[in-house]
Amino acid sequence: MVTLSAFGDEVSQDLNEQMDVLESEGIKHIELRGVWGKNVKDLTDEEVSRIKSAISERGFGISAIGSPIGKIGINDDFHTHLQDFLRCVDIANELGAKYIRIFSFYMPEGEDPARYRNDVMGKLKIMRDIAKQRGVILAHENEKGIYGDTGDRCADIMHELMMDGVCALFDPANFVQCGERPYEDAFAKLKGFVRYCHIKDAVMSDGRVVPAGQGDGDVKRILTELIASGFSGFLSLEPHLSVAEKSYGRTSPELFATAARALKGILDEIGVAYQ
Repeated sequence: MVTLSAFGDEVSQDLNEQMDVLESEGIKHIELRGVWGKNVKDLTDEEVSRIKSAISERGFGISAIGSPIGKIGINDDFHTHLQDFLRCVDIANELGAKYIRIFSFYMPEGEDPARYRNDVMGKLKIMRDIAKQRGVILAHENEKGIYGDTGDRCADIMHELMMDGVCALFDPANFVQCGERPYEDAFAKLKGFVRYCHIKDAVMSDGRVVPAGQGDGDVKRILTELIASGFSGFLSLEPHLSVAEKSYGRTSPELFATAARALKGILDEIGVAYQ
């Protein structure tokens, strides 16, 4: 059994509308990235309380805090960014979210990421240790342009930070957009660390985002093997079917339904139960 989730802010900035659209597809978890025109890290205590009450009333849960932590340059101000991270930890604990999505810092253009490895690992370890103390798990997402944008460097992060407080968040489309083959170049090296997945697919020739199973993301093969290995976590829809930009995406309610049904079709085909 796997659990479906989604980025509600892809369909609306209104929390009730997010829940309406997700619920129409039988999805009862939200990966909280944005609501009411605010990024999750900028929500006030009052707004977090409103979210907590609203999701409780509707029977929803928060699968992860879809934070922007680590989406800064490796040479940018880390101290200020760390305060944003601490705020995300507070919000995760208040909303009962087990995971916080993070990244591993943008590399200076044209430079070898290996030059920055020690700095990247040092900053990630600071956050890892805080996460362990506060009872949350850092889910590192592969993203184009950061240190961990290839399968090899994602594996490097997992082996360096190896402990219960860190896992790999696998996004097949992002690997495609980096020119990597998601199964051979990434999943084969990360499958022991994957505990959370973003479900979107992409076409290798032009990077275009498409519903799961319609691109070069090897989604069916990866999910088949991952679930057969015992995975029973979250599959979080991040369709990006209307707009796909560096820091956000949008998907109309109609296209969200297309994305959700594509994923459910794959799960039905491989005989996997979902909720």
